[in-house]
Amino acid sequence: MEKPPVKMMDPTLAEMGNHLSDAMKILESGKLETEQGQEGRKMSWKEIPGPLQGDGQDVVSILQLVQNLMHGDDEEQGHRMQFVGEQGHMALLGHSLAAYISVLERERLRKLTTRILSDTTLWLCRLFRYENGSAYFHEDDREGLLKVCRLVMNTHYEDFTTEGFTALSSKHPVIYQSAACRPGLGQHLCSQLGLPLSCLCVVPCNTMFGSLHQMDVALLDKLVKDDRDSGKLPLLLIANAGTPGAGHTDKLSRLKELCVQYNMWLHVEGVNLATLVLGQVSSTVTAATKCDSMTLTPGPWLGLPAVPAVTLYRHEDPALSLAAGLTSSQPVEKLRALPLWLSLQYLGHDGIVERIKHASQLSQQLLEHLKTLASIKTSDILDSEVSLLEALRMVEDELNSPVVVFRFSHENSAPSSGGSVEGSYAGERDILDAFNRWLGDQLAEQVPLSGVDVVELEDEGTCVRFSPLMTAAALGTQENDVAALVEKLAEMIPLLCCTLRLRQDFRDEVLQQASLSYIEDLNWPGLGVVRFEPRTTDLDEDKRQDRVEKINSDLLKKLMELDTDLNFSGGPEFSEEKNCIFIGIATEDLDVAELVETIMSLGRDIEESGKLFENMTEVVRKGIQEAELQLQKANEEKLMEEGVLRQIPLVSSVLNWFSPVQASVKGRTFNLAEGCLDSTEPVYSIKAQMRKEDSPDSPKANTRRFPGQKLFRRPGAGSDSISETSSVSQLEESFRETLHSQAADEAEVPQERPAHILEETAIADQRVPEGQEAESVETIR
Repeated sequence: MEKPPVKMMDPTLAEMGNHLSDAMKILESGKLETEQGQEGRKMSWKEIPGPLQGDGQDVVSILQLVQNLMHGDDEEQGHRMQFVGEQGHMALLGHSLAAYISVLERERLRKLTTRILSDTTLWLCRLFRYENGSAYFHEDDREGLLKVCRLVMNTHYEDFTTEGFTALSSKHPVIYQSAACRPGLGQHLCSQLGLPLSCLCVVPCNTMFGSLHQMDVALLDKLVKDDRDSGKLPLLLIANAGTPGAGHTDKLSRLKELCVQYNMWLHVEGVNLATLVLGQVSSTVTAATKCDSMTLTPGPWLGLPAVPAVTLYRHEDPALSLAAGLTSSQPVEKLRALPLWLSLQYLGHDGIVERIKHASQLSQQLLEHLKTLASIKTSDILDSEVSLLEALRMVEDELNSPVVVFRFSHENSAPSSGGSVEGSYAGERDILDAFNRWLGDQLAEQVPLSGVDVVELEDEGTCVRFSPLMTAAALGTQENDVAALVEKLAEMIPLLCCTLRLRQDFRDEVLQQASLSYIEDLNWPGLGVVRFEPRTTDLDEDKRQDRVEKINSDLLKKLMELDTDLNFSGGPEFSEEKNCIFIGIATEDLDVAELVETIMSLGRDIEESGKLFENMTEVVRKGIQEAELQLQKANEEKLMEEGVLRQIPLVSSVLNWFSPVQASVKGRTFNLAEGCLDSTEPVYSIKAQMRKEDSPDSPKANTRRFPGQKLFRRPGAGSDSISETSSVSQLEESFRETLHSQAADEAEVPQERPAHILEETAIADQRVPEGQEAESVETIR
């Protein structure tokens, strides 16, 4: 028997793979075109949409245009693209191959798509321990559940395909979902199925026993009984194996028993389903293998871009599955599984398990470190009184969950001298939510590879979530990234604690100042919000608001220029409070009294300078009028002094020749601060200059700071306390400065003379013989 000849690789497939590889290199290289191309890009691609070029473009030019559209101006801002590995290239190749395979002849296309669909279904069912299941591949992760609902309705209502909604009039269907399900899921199902919202029943979570994110099974049993007694048909139950917020798993085994009792369909979804591929799985998640259907999202779990979601289900009637849309007779529809088919083969069983295991280990690593940090709350599942068996089961669920949710809570740390901050003032929950929102944003910004985000939970409030199964594969998160996350978190916790403690002190200090208003903003994660109020009350409301805006704007600029660790800003973009100064996170050694005093003094200076500029027009106008009057008076005095004859041109020349006139010119200066005209004689007098320089109104610093010490910091407080050697040297230097200043003050004493002596010396001639000058000095002494 002759061996079949070895088939060569299709040159079209080889060329497609090369083109895809080249295209990914161009898009991921980050290198732009030449300078001429850059100039052309500035004029062309930003003007899209534009006319289609008649001659067409080559592949490289089109890919370059795509790269420019992808990056835009983000390169200057450090924009980071999602990590796409070799497995991601295989998924992208699958989309190209799907377009190429779709042009095959119908019979060959049917055989190929059937093989791809059956292989992918078999691999997924074995990986996730779902025996005898079928698979439906869909782009929208809600589409699978929608088709499952149609399947269940076709099963319970035999005439639904022909009569439509009239078949539901006998018994209204009811779909049950947990209150912890993702928002809008039930409304989307009712909208797509044409059902009223009365067909949706939201089951509350536990309030007394168990996790606050698990469905209340006893209450569900009561709701189902009531619906059956009222003539309704319990149709389907949506449970969670990893809630979207906290990652908790419902009691799937009890829910399955309830669904069997009332003939309901059980559908499970959630991120914890990914742990089914591991060797050791918690009992609560293992119960998901007995459900009627489950939705998987292998794309984010494995770092595969643009791969479809998968819904695994069990049903014996293929006709009903076809009517519901779970299966299709069109071969092209089956090509949706091609990217996943290629990626799963590239990763292999060990590669898939390794990625899921790596994400779970990252969660456990973070959870172990968080339990050692003060003021961090990781779970509230043991807050209520439960049995020992139930407590052990909940601890097992928490330790095996790949989702870690934590929250800054000051109650876990040592209380301050004034007592615990928890419950000491109203609005504490909102303030802690604001602090946790700031904490999550800072961690995501400073450790971007960690993939943490902020989540809003109904009972706990604002929390920080770490879900590596959804982010680690795409971002490439490693153990050192988790260590960096813990390190940053340990640095921020003391800042949050002292800011929360000093917040009340800042409020008390501001309320003692008449020109400052304390703004109570519970959503601001910082020391507080303050506004400078001008003391003028004779203005109307519009002018007063304009003055408040101008003063606080200038005050904010002044504060931002200071050398301090505090962050001053105008607040969030959509803040309700306007014309305010928002002060950010504080440090342990912050001097709150000095901070408030500085804000007060700067505000007064700005207010006084503002009054000067506001009155400048009137002052200048009056000054010009006074100058004109004095000039006119000076001209009249000159006329009286010189006589009328000297005003005649020819006669004045002759008179001036024989009898010159010593005319004295009196200069004038305009003082803007006082709004009056002054003589220029003091300008040319040395004694007058010394008198002005020695004015007692010159400001002097009241506080003395060590070299390098920033504003608003108490010396010797906090972690930046001065060492012994540096303290001695700084004290010696300050002592020398004190002696020097005292000597300078003693040297200045003989120069201070009485006013009548200064007047007498000013009258005398400046060129005085040495002997006479000495005698005058002796007389003064």
